[in-house]
Amino acid sequence: MGRPRRIVLIRHGESQGNRDDTIYERVPDHALELTATGKRQATRAGEGLRELFGDERVQAFVSPYRRTWNTYRALGLDPRLTRAKEEPRLREQDWGNWQDVEDIQRQRKARDAYGHFFYRFAMGESGADVYDRVGAFLETLYRAFDQEDFPSNVLIVTHGITMRLFCMRWFHWTVEEFEALSNPENAETRALLLQPSGRYVLDRPFDRWRTPGPPGGGDG
Repeated sequence: MGRPRRIVLIRHGESQGNRDDTIYERVPDHALELTATGKRQATRAGEGLRELFGDERVQAFVSPYRRTWNTYRALGLDPRLTRAKEEPRLREQDWGNWQDVEDIQRQRKARDAYGHFFYRFAMGESGADVYDRVGAFLETLYRAFDQEDFPSNVLIVTHGITMRLFCMRWFHWTVEEFEALSNPENAETRALLLQPSGRYVLDRPFDRWRTPGPPGGGDG
């Protein structure tokens, strides 16, 4: 089996939406561009990734959004060593009707109170919905590992909540553990590293904004 040595996840660089929420009234979420800062962030991240991967082959999976593809291109990976494939299941959480910014702000506050995993945006998705499609992608990835010539590295260019949910699914974290985690910064990475035991470990934890409670959110 061709299990990769590394599975690296990277969040896209700063986008127009990260800089200014009101742009969603005019531009669809999937069409948002990187800002100049976002391009610089991705370029810097690419320097580290090129050093990490060296002369090894890389299989990249990229969310279909413009900001993720632009991030991937700004990484500057060697095209002779890297294959890139669009993967719609790695897209951003669907927030519904972004054109009504006031309603989205109300729903954001409701989500903070209700929980990011279970709250479903009107005409959009919950974190649980994203978890399910990430799980479906992982099944595809596991099957790809059966290829004897599968590359030594996987790169996943995606979004903050999708990164957290990918790791939640992979490492079997509880909902309470997921809810305690903060999104990575723009163009920040996390890597799953293969150990001699055959298991993967995360190179560094996600930041926590609170201590997770027991499963179910109760008192035990």
